[in-house]
Amino acid sequence: MSYLKFDKSQLINLEYALNRELLRTNRKGSYACSSIIDCNTRKYHGLLVTEVPEVDDGKHVLLNNLDATIVHKDMEFNLGIHKYAGGVYQPKGHKYVQDFDAEDIPVLTYNIGDVVITKEKILDNEHDRILIRYEVVETSAPIKLRLRPFLTFRNVHSLAKANMYANTKAEMVRNGIRIKLYEGYPFLYLQVNSEPEYIHVPDWYYNVEYAEEQKRGYEYKEDLFTPGFFEVRLRKNESIVFAAGVDEMKPTGIKHRFTSLRKTRTPRVSFENCLINSAQQFIERHHKTTSLVAGFPWYGSNARQTMIALPGVTLSIGDVDSCKKILNTFIRRMNGPLFPTSLAYNSERYDQMDTPLWFFNVLQELEKADPRIDIYEKYGAVMKKILNGYRDGTMHNIKMNDYALVYGGDGDIPLTWMDAKVKEKPVTPRKGMPVEVQALWFNALQYTYNKAKEKKDARFTEDWFYYLDVVKSSFLSRFWDDEKGYLADYASTKEVYWNVTPNQIIAAALPYSMLSDEQSEQVIKTVKKQLLTSRGLRTLSPANPEYQPQYEGNQYERDRAFHKGTAWPWLLEYYVKANYKIYGVKALDEIMEIYHAFEEDMNDYGIGTIAEIYDGDPPHYPRGAISQASSVAALLQIRMMIQELLVLKQN
Repeated sequence: MSYLKFDKSQLINLEYALNRELLRTNRKGSYACSSIIDCNTRKYHGLLVTEVPEVDDGKHVLLNNLDATIVHKDMEFNLGIHKYAGGVYQPKGHKYVQDFDAEDIPVLTYNIGDVVITKEKILDNEHDRILIRYEVVETSAPIKLRLRPFLTFRNVHSLAKANMYANTKAEMVRNGIRIKLYEGYPFLYLQVNSEPEYIHVPDWYYNVEYAEEQKRGYEYKEDLFTPGFFEVRLRKNESIVFAAGVDEMKPTGIKHRFTSLRKTRTPRVSFENCLINSAQQFIERHHKTTSLVAGFPWYGSNARQTMIALPGVTLSIGDVDSCKKILNTFIRRMNGPLFPTSLAYNSERYDQMDTPLWFFNVLQELEKADPRIDIYEKYGAVMKKILNGYRDGTMHNIKMNDYALVYGGDGDIPLTWMDAKVKEKPVTPRKGMPVEVQALWFNALQYTYNKAKEKKDARFTEDWFYYLDVVKSSFLSRFWDDEKGYLADYASTKEVYWNVTPNQIIAAALPYSMLSDEQSEQVIKTVKKQLLTSRGLRTLSPANPEYQPQYEGNQYERDRAFHKGTAWPWLLEYYVKANYKIYGVKALDEIMEIYHAFEEDMNDYGIGTIAEIYDGDPPHYPRGAISQASSVAALLQIRMMIQELLVLKQN
C-alpha cells in the first residue's frame, strides 16, 4: 500500500482533487507544481517554473501545462483538464484517471477503454528541465499519442494575455523544437526521445481560470499559448519521454536521464520520509550562494524565515554543510548589525529587528549538531558586531535603550514577524519593545558572554557583564505580572500591552531564559489554554474581540487575520521546547500527540508537506503557502526532541 496514493473515486471528485497539490523542486531554483490531476488552480502552477535573472529576480512559468490526447481506433480521448467560466472544465481528462501515486515519483494512471497509460514526471535536479514519461501498459491496438504544450513565459505573480508581441515561431531542433516568446527569456527546448511528428499550429487558448486566485481576490483569467503539437505512435509496453528545459538534450540521452534520475529518488513511504524530502526542497544553490526558500509556491528568500527554519530543515536531518553555507550567504550581505530582509538582487531592505537575534539561536543549534565547531572562533566577530550594533543603534531606530532592552520603531514599518499591513498600516502594531525580541536579546547576550568567557575575551566580558542583570530585571518589571500569570506582548515607552499572544512562549523556550521555572510553567499553561490547537499556536486568544477565526477572503481580509488568530505550526517548536525544559519526560505523550497530528495532513493541501498556516478555529483548514519551511522545520525539530525524550525515558 503506497503512502501517498489516491484512487479513482477521489480523483474524479474535482472538489477533492483540485484541493490537493503536488510540489517538486530541483535545488537550482526551479519547481513544478499543480493539483494532483494536473489541472492548474493557481497562477503559480506550472510544469516548469524557473528563475530568469535576465528578466528579474523572481520565478517564471515557462511550461504551463502539457495536454495529452490518445487516438485509439480513430477515436480521440483528451487527458487534459482546464477550467473556464461558469465552472466548465474542458477537456475532462480527469474522468479517465484511475489512480495517482506520489510515493516515488508522481504517477498518474489513465484508463480509456482497453487502453491503460501512465504519466510520470521528474524534475531534473541538475538542470532547469522537466521530464515526462508516457508508457502504454495495456492496449489492444497501437495508439497515437498527441502532446500539446502550453506556454506563458511570465513572472509567477502575473498573468499572460494574448498579444502581438509574442514570438510564435518555433525553430526545429533534434526531435523537437525550441521557442522563446519574449526577449530576455531563454529558449525553451521541447523534445521527445524518439522522433515525433511535429505540427506547428500556433494558437491562444483564452480565459483559462485559476480558482484559487479567484478565491484570493486576484485576477484569475489567463490566455495560454500553444505552438503546436507532437505525435508519436506507441504499442503495448512502449514508452516515450518528453523533455522541456532551457538547454538542448541529445535525444538518445533523454530516456537514460529519466531512468537515472528515478533511481536517485527517496521514496516517501512514511511521515518522517515526507518531512525529510520536504525539508530538502527548500534549499537552493546558485554558484557560490546557498539559500533557503521560505515557502512555495510564492515566497522567495527571507532572512527571518531562514533563521527560524534553518536548524530544522538542515541540522535535524544531518545537513550541517548547508546550514553553514546559508549562514555565510547572509553574513556576506550584512549592513551593520542587520541582515537583508531578502536575498533578491535589488533588495535594499533591512527591516527585521529580530532576525539578527535569531542568528544566535541557529548558532546554538549548530553547536549541538557539530560539537567540533569552535563557534566563537568562526562567528565571534559577527556575534559581537550584532550586539554592539544594537547597543549603539542602527536603522529603523533599533537600539538598546536605557533599560538595556531592545527598542525598535520607525513610522509604520513593522519590524517583527507580525508584519502584515493593510493600507500601509501594520495590522498588529508592535512599535517599541516586543516580548520575543527581548527574550532573543537576552539569549544572545548570555550565549555570547559565555563563549567570550571560555575564550578569555576579557574586553567583551567586561563591557557586557553589567547588562545581563539589567536586561533581566528590566524585562521582568515591565513584562511580567504575577496576577495575570503571563507575559505582555510588547511595551512602548509609556504603555504595556497585555494581549495574549504566542510570542511569550519563546521567552520560556530559549536556552537562556529570564523566567523562573514557575513563571515558565504559567506561560505554558496560558498558551495551552488559549492558543494551542492541533495545527499550531493561535496568534491571538479567541477571548480577544479582535480574534479572527478563519483565514480567507481577499487580501485585505486575509491580512487582517494573518496575525489575529490564525494558527502557525512553527510556533509549536517553541511550545514543545518550553514543555521539554520544564516537564521533561512527563511531556512526552503530549509532544508525540502534537507531532503525529500532522500526519493526517500528508494527503491534504500540499501533499507530503506542511502548510504555512491554519485556521484558528476547528477544523483548522490549511491555508497560505502549501509548503512552508518553518512549518516543516518545526515538525523535524519536534521529532528530534521526541527521540531524545524516548532515550531519557528508557534510561
